[in-house]
Amino acid sequence: MDAGARVIHVDVMDGHFVPPISIGALIVDALRDLVHERGGALDVHLMVERPEHRVEEFAAAGADNLIVHWEATPHVHYALKAVREAGMHAGLAINPATPPEAVAGLVESFDHLLCMTVNPGWGGQPYIPTSTAKVARLRELLGPDAPIEVDGGIDAQTAGPVAAAGATLFVAGSSIFGAADPAAAYREIAAAVGAS
Repeated sequence: MDAGARVIHVDVMDGHFVPPISIGALIVDALRDLVHERGGALDVHLMVERPEHRVEEFAAAGADNLIVHWEATPHVHYALKAVREAGMHAGLAINPATPPEAVAGLVESFDHLLCMTVNPGWGGQPYIPTSTAKVARLRELLGPDAPIEVDGGIDAQTAGPVAAAGATLFVAGSSIFGAADPAAAYREIAAAVGAS
């Protein structure tokens, strides 16, 4: 955050929707004051089955944005509505194999779209090159103002082209936290997308 990041992305994995198990609402609650007191937002990405059952606990924990996967529930409209009703921004995530057109009927139901640029669940994967064209198609479908977030394989080399395709928010894990100087790695990505 000292380097300029204002959104902290938190991956939550249940061991069912994706094989790994990771942190939950207790960790989001522990991060809340650290992030909010510095002017940041908590962007919580639920890689869990039936995310609609978890909305209230993450709202109580302090999530600002709650992202649910199109593929994780048969009731995605309901899940997104529950997120908004709990006072958070609703994010919709789609996996690499999900076609961009899948989101067309949900445009009024979410506040931003997360396009996975790797298969969800494992850090350190390489960026899937066809993701750039997919983001460009999403930009066509969603119009010029909708926030499009990308997650997976984002570094100083991949961020620029996907920004040019229409992405506006960039999730970088391994490329930042695996670097000898995480702040410098963040600044390189920010520079690649023209952010200050």
